[in-house]
Amino acid sequence: MSQPVLICRPGERGETLADALRASEGWVESLDVMHLEALPEDATQRQVWLDIDQYHKIVVVSPFAAYCLSEALDRYWPQLPIGIDYYSVGRGTASILFDQLGGRVRIPPPQQGEDTSEALLSLASLRHLAHQRVLLVAGEGGRTLIADTLAARGATITRLAVYRRVYQPPSPAMQKRLATGAYRALIVTSGELLEYLAKWCGPAALNQPLIVSSHRLATLAGKLGFCDLKVASGATPAALVAALDRSCNP
Repeated sequence: MSQPVLICRPGERGETLADALRASEGWVESLDVMHLEALPEDATQRQVWLDIDQYHKIVVVSPFAAYCLSEALDRYWPQLPIGIDYYSVGRGTASILFDQLGGRVRIPPPQQGEDTSEALLSLASLRHLAHQRVLLVAGEGGRTLIADTLAARGATITRLAVYRRVYQPPSPAMQKRLATGAYRALIVTSGELLEYLAKWCGPAALNQPLIVSSHRLATLAGKLGFCDLKVASGATPAALVAALDRSCNP
C-alpha cells in the first residue's frame, strides 16, 4: 500500500513544494502545523523603513521576510533607494526579492553546496564591514549567527522582526501517521519545525526517510533520534525533490 510524502512548509511556498512533489512522486500530504503571520507595524518598524536609505546592506533570511520587506518598500519608497546591497540566505528568497524589487541579490556561492547562513557568510563582500550599517530582516526568534558574525566583522546591525511563527498540533490523523511512521518520507527545512514535530514521532517514524535542507539540520535530526537522513542541496522545490528521489529510489 502506498504512503504519502509529508511536508510542513506553510502558505504558498508549501503549495508550490506540494505541486512539485506531486509531479514527481504522487501522493503528498501537508502536516499544517505552522503558519506565518506578519507583525503589526510599530514605531520601530516604521522608523527603519523611513531610514532604509541609511543602510549599506540588507540581509533577508526567508521568503516571507522578503515579502514583508518588499511590501514596506512599496509603501514608503515608490522609487527604490540606490546604493544598497541586498543579500539572501537562499535562492527562493533571492527570487522573490528580484521579482519584487528588480535588483541584484547576492546569495551563497554554488560551490558551497547548500543554501545556509554559514554559506552566505562566506561571501567576500561580507568579510570586512567596518563602518557599515546592515539591516537584517527576519522573523521573531530564530538563529543569531548572521547578526553575531556580521557584528564581529565590524558592522552596525539592526535586526528587524517582521513576522511570527504560529504553531498548532497536527490533526489526529497526522499525529497517527507520525506516531506509526505511516508515510513514505518527511521533508523539513526548519530547525524549529523539526524540533516541534519530533514530539509526535514514534520509533517507526524515526527510522523513516527524513529529507532536510542543510547539514546543520541533519545534525539536529540525528540528535533528535532520526536515523535515515538525506541532505538536499537547498530548500528549493527542485533540490528537495531531487533529494527525495535519491532517498526513495536509490
